[in-house]
Amino acid sequence: MAARHIGQDTPLPSLELTIEEAVLACEASFSCAYRNSISWKSPSDPLPMQNNPRLVFEKLFGDGSSGAERRARRQQSRSLLDSVMEQVASLQKDLAPRVRRRVTQYLDDVREVERRIQRAEASVREDLTLPEVPAGVPPTFQEHLKLLMDLQVIALQSEITRVSTLMFARLLSSATYPETTIRDPFHNLSHHSNDRGNMDRFAQLNTYHMTKFAYFVEKLKGIPDGDGTLLDHSLVLYGSSLSDGNQHNFSPLPLVLAGTASGQVKGGRHLQFPKDTRMSNLLLAMLDKLGVRQESFGDSTGMLTI
Repeated sequence: MAARHIGQDTPLPSLELTIEEAVLACEASFSCAYRNSISWKSPSDPLPMQNNPRLVFEKLFGDGSSGAERRARRQQSRSLLDSVMEQVASLQKDLAPRVRRRVTQYLDDVREVERRIQRAEASVREDLTLPEVPAGVPPTFQEHLKLLMDLQVIALQSEITRVSTLMFARLLSSATYPETTIRDPFHNLSHHSNDRGNMDRFAQLNTYHMTKFAYFVEKLKGIPDGDGTLLDHSLVLYGSSLSDGNQHNFSPLPLVLAGTASGQVKGGRHLQFPKDTRMSNLLLAMLDKLGVRQESFGDSTGMLTI
């Protein structure tokens, strides 16, 4: 919804990132899409999430090891698209209506790629220092997450996109974090059976995750942007889908909202809302702060005052 309203004049309407690769082994009662994505184009269309930093870099800045090479590749892609559009247009008049609809959908996708190339060419900033092209997926969670966050920040700073999501882990993730002293898989520890030792170790893993979120916020805070910083002009939501994994409770759901949306949201507060207040009420309020006026969002029952 945000990308549809504030992402159409950037090269990428939105950017979807994840640490863990998509999997096909899912629970019988849920589609795999609910485990593999937290970003949806529509109520029925999940957006694929990318975990390979190299592919993310190429998506943001183009394929090539240098700026000159990337510019040449963009020009080559543009020429190929022009050729495709000319050939397909001449075929359309002879197609059956059903096939013509499919071709029209294909052409819409081609035009979106063309739009991104044009936007990318128009928005290239020579003053931007890019990291080296990543070799692939780093060996540790910490390095992997930091690299994806760095790419996320550059994408926002350069206005390649204004909307992005990053999923730390899938539902039922069996990830472990060797950088900590905890060896238990995250999902296993979330079912702590109210054992104090398990709860303390699970708290350590959550604290570890929070330090990574803090890294991202500090990166945004350190980048000048207009009359403030990139953090001042952003809204960053961090949280989980459960309040207590042991009981699978959804309420009360602890969330962190960072940034001020250009002074519209005051920081340094702990807000509490009535029991079973829906998270979609918060998302509706966030959309409103971004200038996206909606009567409702998902199963929202009203807009939170934030």
